[in-house]
Amino acid sequence: MTRTSAVTGVSVSRPALIARYDKPGRFYLLATLIPWVLWLVAGYLSHRDEPASAPIAVLGLAGLLAPIAVAWALIRRDPVLVRDTLHRLVNVREVRPVFVLLAVFLLPAALLLATACSVALGYSPDQFLLRGGVSFTAGLIPGWVALTLAPVVEELAWHSYGTDALASRWTVWRTSIVFAVIWALWHLPLGTIQGYYQAEVVETGALATINFLVSVFPFVILMNWIYYRSGRNILVAIVFHLAANVGNEIFRTHPDTKAIQTGLLVVLSALVVWREREVFFTQPTREGAVRVEASPATPLPGSGGTPERP
Repeated sequence: MTRTSAVTGVSVSRPALIARYDKPGRFYLLATLIPWVLWLVAGYLSHRDEPASAPIAVLGLAGLLAPIAVAWALIRRDPVLVRDTLHRLVNVREVRPVFVLLAVFLLPAALLLATACSVALGYSPDQFLLRGGVSFTAGLIPGWVALTLAPVVEELAWHSYGTDALASRWTVWRTSIVFAVIWALWHLPLGTIQGYYQAEVVETGALATINFLVSVFPFVILMNWIYYRSGRNILVAIVFHLAANVGNEIFRTHPDTKAIQTGLLVVLSALVVWREREVFFTQPTREGAVRVEASPATPLPGSGGTPERP
């Protein structure tokens, strides 16, 4: 499958497009190091006798926005990547309805199933009740704003450049595992900022902390599966992440129930990887890997080109 680019004047195949995201080392070094520095400073300030809320909020937000800035700095140098990224923000027609439904309901459904298992094991049925708020604060930023803003901002970085940068060299399976490790490490300094969600997880105990880190792996595997089966649509990744965040916060879920949810997601992700072996173990930069795209190619926005079929 190919697209004709008005920038280059030649046809650009989807595998060739992914191959152009070719600076994973630079992206992840900067997208991790900058937030770490900012968040560790914010964590230090949050533990002072009279913490200054404004600087902590600014540092927290700056760290969150840093990966987008890094992604844009790398994308803007290549007009083909700019067009490809813009296309992936609007190519909703390439997304099959089943993957939209999975993006919206998969993680909340897994939580409700885990809650049912939890209740069967003797935990309180009150877990099915709505919380009526959020369990954490984010300084001057309201908890619900942080909860909904983070998935949007993060996925605009991870799935505009970061994921394809890894996939330009590796299979989707290896890409997912490596990214999950990086992403888990990326979150660590947030655990030092008093009142932040990750800090609340750490204070809950070792099980909750370990579960958070482990849960990243099935989460990333399932998200990348939906992403590559949806024409690399960035909005689908945002919706998946957003639905997970909101779903895990609106109910009065016991921390142990979230561990059950992680177990269910591990089993589900294993089944998905086994069934979708071609997606996970064929490198997306190979011509034979175009099956990971959900539908035939479409012209890049503004290119005026006509998609060619193999």
